[in-house]
Amino acid sequence: MSPSITSPAKQYLVMSDFDQTLSFNDSGIVLSEMLNIGAFEERIAGLSNIHLVQQGGELAYLILHDPEYRRVRKHHLVEAGKQIRLKQNIRLLVQLLDDLDGHRFTFYVVSAAPEEVIQSALEGIVPPDHIFGTRFRYNDATGEVESVLQVTAGYGKVAVLEQLRAKLLTSHDRVVYVGDGSSDIHVMLHVNRLDGLTIAVSENKYITPIARRTVLSEDASSVLVPILEELLGWNSTRIRALFESRGLLLREWDKVRTDSLTISEASGAPAAEGGAALQ
Repeated sequence: MSPSITSPAKQYLVMSDFDQTLSFNDSGIVLSEMLNIGAFEERIAGLSNIHLVQQGGELAYLILHDPEYRRVRKHHLVEAGKQIRLKQNIRLLVQLLDDLDGHRFTFYVVSAAPEEVIQSALEGIVPPDHIFGTRFRYNDATGEVESVLQVTAGYGKVAVLEQLRAKLLTSHDRVVYVGDGSSDIHVMLHVNRLDGLTIAVSENKYITPIARRTVLSEDASSVLVPILEELLGWNSTRIRALFESRGLLLREWDKVRTDSLTISEASGAPAAEGGAALQ
């Protein structure tokens, strides 16, 4: 009997951001604290305000151009990766995605964080060839960064997604993207347009209206919930049973839609009397 072959219809591509999606802190913050470089967030905000680089590519710009960050070497990036605080159960997430009810979800990490940081942080969890991050060219003599070979931010994530989709022969509607912030907007819009599934893991005001689902949790395996519901049609009982089979309990599972409003008096409008009801 010939070996069984997984049906192409059951093959999915899952792409995830890294900073604040699989981790709790930005890679740049960890690197800056490790090297005693201050005001990282202020520098990023300054670059963002003048739109000098695309969102997500700020750390690469600082490493290449800022005098204090010019001392960053490859071993610094590897060490920073080891200090990254990861979300819980990333290994379990990757393992479960490999076979969900006969469906295989191939997992990749695509982030603007330096590739060495991500590979170091996820060593033994995600294979290096499944990680796409910012790549640098180093000077052989001094070890300093000479140039940027690739920045996987903004539209760069779309390019990687399409490269992987073509390699894996995955149809557009079998793509899942997980992200947390503004640098994920381009790829989420792209995936949505092609009827894929987008999942936000933060309450970022720019991304939550775009993502088809939002999941807030300190556990990385939480993104399985919308995948199981939206793509495989599982109900809550079956989902809870899967988590319990791995020793996990869904203790609090609140499905909430929140309207965020700021209300002020209109200019020139008469002040409302105290206690008056809105009609």
